[in-house]
Amino acid sequence: MNFFALFAKTIATRDQEGFLQATDGKITSYRQLGSIVSQLADKLRALNVQVGDRVLVKAPKSSAMICTYLACLKAGAIFVPINPDATQDETDYFIQETEPTLIICDPHGADACGKLVGRRRIQTLGAEGTGSLTEGIDLNGAGKEADLSSVQLADDAPAAILFTSGTTGKPKGAVLSHENLRSNALTLVKQWGFQSSDVLIHALPIFHTHGLFVAMHCVLVSGAKMIFLPKFDISQIVDSLPKATVLMGVPTFYSRLLQQADFDQSTAKNIRLFISGSAPLPAEVFLAFEKRSGHRPLERYGMTETNMICSNPLMGERVAGSVGRPLEGVTVRICKPDGSEVEQGEVGSIQVKGPNVFNGYWKRPDRRAEDFTADGFFITGDMGSWDAHDYLTISGRSKELIISGGFNVYPKEVENQLLKIAGVADAAVFGVPHQDLGEGVVAAIVLDPAFPGKLTGDEVKAVLKDKLSGYKLPKATVFIDALPRNAMGKIQRGSLQKTYHTLLTEG
Repeated sequence: MNFFALFAKTIATRDQEGFLQATDGKITSYRQLGSIVSQLADKLRALNVQVGDRVLVKAPKSSAMICTYLACLKAGAIFVPINPDATQDETDYFIQETEPTLIICDPHGADACGKLVGRRRIQTLGAEGTGSLTEGIDLNGAGKEADLSSVQLADDAPAAILFTSGTTGKPKGAVLSHENLRSNALTLVKQWGFQSSDVLIHALPIFHTHGLFVAMHCVLVSGAKMIFLPKFDISQIVDSLPKATVLMGVPTFYSRLLQQADFDQSTAKNIRLFISGSAPLPAEVFLAFEKRSGHRPLERYGMTETNMICSNPLMGERVAGSVGRPLEGVTVRICKPDGSEVEQGEVGSIQVKGPNVFNGYWKRPDRRAEDFTADGFFITGDMGSWDAHDYLTISGRSKELIISGGFNVYPKEVENQLLKIAGVADAAVFGVPHQDLGEGVVAAIVLDPAFPGKLTGDEVKAVLKDKLSGYKLPKATVFIDALPRNAMGKIQRGSLQKTYHTLLTEG
């Protein structure tokens, strides 16, 4: 089944209702959405985009980019969004990997893009929705009746290729099928109680699963409305809260909201749900946010290759530092290195199976035996444990595991303690070579500029000494202005390891 068919039902039934509100107040209705998507699907066909062809998009966030995504689904093309800030070398790599029939890029970057793609077709699409792609298309949606039919496809037909963040090694293209997206969208709408009366604040990028699939699909499947912000702007979010019912964001959204003097319970009184994901939400932020707003954030767990896997409940206890239970239809197990499952509270490798899980990486069929178990579970690369209520707690990536003197150190456990120390605004823990221990633990700390006085590495270690076993304590502490993070707020430990690689071996 073509995933677009699910949206077609919403578009047909919601018709004149608002789908998207831009920052200038302009509202695009579901009827207009259907018309624009129909026109763009015709444009793709005119550009000789066939079923199964890749359409690579490196363009600013815009409502026209959403319509382009839906047009690709409708036409049976494979949508390949990449970060609009990707370098020329990175873009070249993505093009070589996916061999797109059509490349859509920002008009300001068209010349550079053209040098890379040779004779491949190029169209432009800017932040305002203008460019060669939309020439001749009525972006007010009045020039063409919506054709809500779509190309017939098998459930496992590829719908999109999203590249992993590439914090280590070259990014890999995760191939998401129409069924992967459909099943997860229906589950999330039910899990989080989305209704047509909801209004979502959308301030996420749309080249990533969080903004493109999770947020967008919840709106489109339920027939809800969204306030569409071009980027993360904390003042715009605060201004939008009284007009919204749901905010989806990364942890930075919530820590920044806490820094706003005008954010309180009255500002958030119309919000029914704050959802956090893409990176761990520190327990301290969770508790401070609840105290300030009266809302307990709902943390969930997902990844590019699987969309959403687990979620804290809509109704019921939401646990700080936990990502909740597996979603309906999704099976999660935590395994030891020998393949047996762990006991409660024991850390192991997280593995997942379900209709949401991709079938493999683009042009990497040889990796399947490495990425999946013999009985079909995807090996996420994350480490975690079950608590007494069968909620999942993420300990970190298996590749982030520090083995110091033969003992396992999980960075998140140390980071959680660091963030409890007065004066620590942000922290990351990573391992670097150590002559005696193999690896030594290093803490990178960002100090709170408003905190009186200064912390030292010895003071940090003294506080941690009562909280953690000796082998988990940092062998060195560095103080920096900001942690390196990717576009979705995930700490780039590889960058820190590279910078401080010789820290414990010098001299």
